[in-house]
This record gives sequence, C-alpha cells and structure tokens, in this order.
Amino acid sequence: MLIDIIAGARPNFIKIAPIIEAVEQQQGAGTSIAYRLVHTGQHYDEKMSGNFFEQLGIPEPHINLEAGSGTQAEQTGKIMLGYEQLLAQRPCDLCIVVGDVTSTMACAIAAKKAGNIKVAHVEGGIRSGDWMMPEEINRIVTDSITDYFFTTSETANKNLRNAGVKESSIFFVGNTMIDTLYKQMPNLRKPALWDELHLDKQGYIVITLHRPSNVDDEQSLERLVAAIVASSRGLPLVFPVHPRTAKMLESVGITAKNLHFIEPLGYLEFNYLVKYAKAVITDSGGITEETTVMGIPCMTLRTSTERPETCTIGTNELLGADPAAIAPAFDMLFSGKWKKGAIPGLWDGKTAPRIVKHIMALFLEKIQAALAASGISGNS
Repeated sequence: MLIDIIAGARPNFIKIAPIIEAVEQQQGAGTSIAYRLVHTGQHYDEKMSGNFFEQLGIPEPHINLEAGSGTQAEQTGKIMLGYEQLLAQRPCDLCIVVGDVTSTMACAIAAKKAGNIKVAHVEGGIRSGDWMMPEEINRIVTDSITDYFFTTSETANKNLRNAGVKESSIFFVGNTMIDTLYKQMPNLRKPALWDELHLDKQGYIVITLHRPSNVDDEQSLERLVAAIVASSRGLPLVFPVHPRTAKMLESVGITAKNLHFIEPLGYLEFNYLVKYAKAVITDSGGITEETTVMGIPCMTLRTSTERPETCTIGTNELLGADPAAIAPAFDMLFSGKWKKGAIPGLWDGKTAPRIVKHIMALFLEKIQAALAASGISGNS
C-alpha cells in the first residue's frame, strides 16, 4: 500500500510529523505500507519551511513540487499540475491531506481526478462559517470530495454529519498537532532573543497576526497594534512577524519601547516563547490549540473560529476585530480572572497511531472485498 502524505505550509509540517513516525513504526513491524512525502512548496522560505523539517525530525521529501508564490488561483494551479504529473508517473492508493491550506485542497482535487484515488482528510470537518477566509473554502471543497475523515472534535463530527457524511467515514482520532507538541515539549529551547530582550517567565506577551482581515489594511493593523501596546502595561510585546505582515508594518511605521518585531522562529523556539508567556494574542487557529494544551491565556482577534473547543473547553477567547475589545481582555488577564481551561478529548499525543491503525484496517477491508469479488477466500 502506497500512501501520499501532502505538506505545503508551516502548519502542515507540524501535523504530518507524527503521522510519518507512526507509518514508519508500522513499517518496522513488517507491515506492507509505504509512503511518499510530497512537499508542494507552498511555503518555500527557509524560516517558514526548512528548519521545521530539521527540528521535527521530518525526513527529506520524496518530491518537492516547488509551487512557490502567487495568487490563490496560481498556487492552486501549480500544485494541481505538479501533483497530477507525479500521480501519472506512479499513482498512490491513498492521498492524505492535512489542515486547510491551498495544498490541502489542490492535492485532494488532483487525486480524485487522477483515477478517483481515495482521499483522507486529517482535521476534516472543522468550520468557521466565514466564507471570507480562504481556508474555509479549502475546507469545504476538500471535505466535499474526501473519502475518510480524521477529526479533532465532536463539533467537527457534527459538521460532517450535518453535511450528509456517513458515520462509517468519520473517525474521531484527536489532534496530530498536539502529538507533535507533547513529543517536542522536552526539546523546546530558549531563543537568543530571550536574553537580548531580558525576558522573564510570565513577564511578556506574544503576538502573531497574519490574516488579511487584520493585516492587509494599514489603518486596521495600526489600530490593533496600538490598542495592544496601550493595554500591555509596559510588558514586552514579542511579535514574530509573518512575511505578509512585515510589508504592511513597514508602511504603518508603528513603534513602542516595549514592542519588539522579530523574524519568524523555528517550532522549538516559538513554542518555548508561548509556554512561558503571560498571554498570546493571535489570529491563528493552530496557536489557539497549542495555548489550550499549555494552559496559556489566548486572545484571538477574529469574529469566528473553526476550533470552538479552544473557547468552550480551552483557554482561548474570541475578541473580534474591534480594537476596543482589547483593553477589557487585558484587564481580565492582569486581574488574574482569565479562565483556566482544560484539554479537549483525545488531545493526548496518540492521534497519529490511531490514524494509521484505521488506515491499515481500511486497506485490509479493501483487500478482502477485492478477494470476495473475485471469488477467492480471504483465508486462501
């Protein structure tokens, strides 16, 4: 059995690392399963891609489609074309896509069009309800053609059932991003800037912003950052700047003594910062999952989330996009009244083995069905 594991952007790499490890463990046990790691090249900058492979122990990709930059349509087309050519050379038995980036949708479409190859969506079923988010379109399109759904929450399961997905195609397994977090927790390392900025544990705040609704308009970005600075009570604000955000910040020109713009960090360094932060302000979905598990207060500058369990169970709160909501949230934080939160079910670090176990069972069922159709007993 040959499975393709697709990765193209920073969040993907975190999610595929434990899946690859689980597959290789099956190989070590003598199981006839092989994988092909396909890097689409959606994130091609070393800071956003390369060091993640090294830090998370991900092997070199078998193929890099080198899609590079471009508009949503351009990237989608490049990835589909590259993956279609790969499948023409050697088709796989199963295409595993993770998350909700352009690569997820593009490779799922290419697989289904290339001889109706089965598609498995890790993190299937999550929804924000916000069709202005490119990721929401990616989720809906991918799930509309997915065969097997590996889900992170009961909310995702309900979303799929409401969309008419049959129960036998839904597998509630947990969260592979949390598998990686648990495994790497002992390896988290202090970034050089820790000493340079004289940071103390629980004595600073981490900021990440990259969504178009927050960063593509100069005035909106300036108001948000200004409100954060005004509410921070002088605590250092550490802001690893996403490439799309960096360009806009240069135009805005906002500065403050306690506001520190830094280059994107590796996984181990960034999560060290998160683990010891007073709080995190973000518009990322994945970070809200990591803060939930680490018990760190998280403020999300969005009006919706595809990960509601981080709010209903975890430490995350949706503040919306109005800068006026930031000051009251900081008041609650500094008064010690921020909710403690808990960890959602099956976010236990064992998700990837459950996924691979289901895949092996599905493959066995396929073999038995083929044998039965040919009139050969499975015990022959």
